[in-house]
Amino acid sequence: MIGRPSLAQPTGRKLLSQMAFTLRCLVLVAVLWGLTACGTATLQASTEYQTVTPSTDGIGRVYLGREIAQTMGHQGAGWLDRPSRVLQERPQAAIAALDLSPTDIVADVGAGTGYFARRIAPLVPQGKVLAVDIQPEMLAMLQAELEAKGIENVEPVLGQPDNPNLPPGSIDLALMVDAYHEFASPREVMEGVVSALKPGGRVVLAEYKAENPMVMIKRLHKMSVAQVRREMAAVGLNWVKTDDRLPEQHLLFFQKPA
Repeated sequence: MIGRPSLAQPTGRKLLSQMAFTLRCLVLVAVLWGLTACGTATLQASTEYQTVTPSTDGIGRVYLGREIAQTMGHQGAGWLDRPSRVLQERPQAAIAALDLSPTDIVADVGAGTGYFARRIAPLVPQGKVLAVDIQPEMLAMLQAELEAKGIENVEPVLGQPDNPNLPPGSIDLALMVDAYHEFASPREVMEGVVSALKPGGRVVLAEYKAENPMVMIKRLHKMSVAQVRREMAAVGLNWVKTDDRLPEQHLLFFQKPA
């Protein structure tokens, strides 16, 4: 007797069909991922700026695969000097990691109100700190603090979006604390910084850790170690080390060839 087909047979065929469909989807995803990866690699290999639709907190300008973040205006200057910064970011530990010499000439690029410049000044009594910012309002606040505290070896420098306005071969160290990711023209600024460095001079960047989702900072205001290294290599700086002693930020050390 020919019986009715069992329910297992069509169910089995259906399962095979679903598996085949899933496999085709996975292959398609792999192909698309490969194409995307190739496109990203091409984007990151170029040091030319590219324009995209601005994302939240971005300016729509892309450099080596990274959209540049909006600059924090002088209206937010109070956030730079917030009392909680001492425990939250441990700035004194960052300064200690710089291993400064008394005669060092230090450029604090993106200095803002001079939070770091004012704290570095006593450590370079025979040297000085060049506090660079592109916002005159920030430098005015810095100057007021210098006069109030009697600090004489910090010199405010008005930079431009594409030029830090530092004399060639004049500095031992360039420090950028939570600032580099906001530079609208990072390549040009860093070329100016490299020119200002003495042979063997150092660059140190502090950037919030993009690799750590627990660092509650907006996405474009964080950077990964790989991205920072890629961008510093593009201007001829050699990576020395990455110091992760800080709770929320990477400290990345680079050096100009001697």
